Amino acid sequence: MKLCLIACRVLWRELCRFAADSPHDIHFRFLPQGLHLDPARLRRELQTALDQAEAEGFDRILVGYGLCCLGTCGVKTQKTPWIIARAHDCITFLLGSKERYQTYFTRHPATYWFSPGWIETGTQPSAKRLEQSYAYYRERFGEDNAGYLMEKLEGWVKDYRRAAYVDLGVGDREKYLAYTRRCVAELGWELEVLSGDPRLLTSFLNGPWEESEFLVVPPGRIIRPSGNEGIIIISEETDQKEETSHAIQKDAGAGGVRVAAGSERLPGPDEGL
Repeated sequence: MKLCLIACRVLWRELCRFAADSPHDIHFRFLPQGLHLDPARLRRELQTALDQAEAEGFDRILVGYGLCCLGTCGVKTQKTPWIIARAHDCITFLLGSKERYQTYFTRHPATYWFSPGWIETGTQPSAKRLEQSYAYYRERFGEDNAGYLMEKLEGWVKDYRRAAYVDLGVGDREKYLAYTRRCVAELGWELEVLSGDPRLLTSFLNGPWEESEFLVVPPGRIIRPSGNEGIIIISEETDQKEETSHAIQKDAGAGGVRVAAGSERLPGPDEGL
């Protein structure tokens, strides 16, 4: 089949590595890392990418995202089925299953995640990074405002005492691990190096897309959180605005929407606010 893969840049190394062995003709579209921090923007950019893929006549569209702060709720195609994993975010892809992610999350809820993609595309927390951010805020907004911004935008770092690096054997492993260890040491965190599992990635790229792990979304339909271990379901609604509002209300407090620890990224001197 001729497939279009639309995914977050965070997963580009892993997806490219395992797509090389796929029996399908896969065309890539990577969107910028960090769109989950603005779900409305993620929804707009993903919808644009879906529209472009449909215009090019692909047999199926693979959406390399999870629920991602509801950013994938509300998008739809007109004529092409699309496939999305039953996942909260990209960490599920790296660990190999939603069950493994749930088990780890239950044992270690306040874990900051590192991977090659996160290191390459996001600004990681470290003592040096915090110092640079404070200097940036102070120069741009003044001493008093800098302290306030550090508390509001970067105070969450104090809530973490643990980091996990997920290793799927892509890229310069020693460089990424050395960087992760340096960041963790500066902050006084514990570090666990986890072996990644490519099973979910390869199933996503190769098919068949088993219902227990993926949704095959028909044209004209949208998804919403399920509020249970299935994570997402196909919605009975078809209106993007109404469905997104409904999903937020339904899942608030139900544990169905998760922001992965490690998905918060620090703005820095080269990123602005």
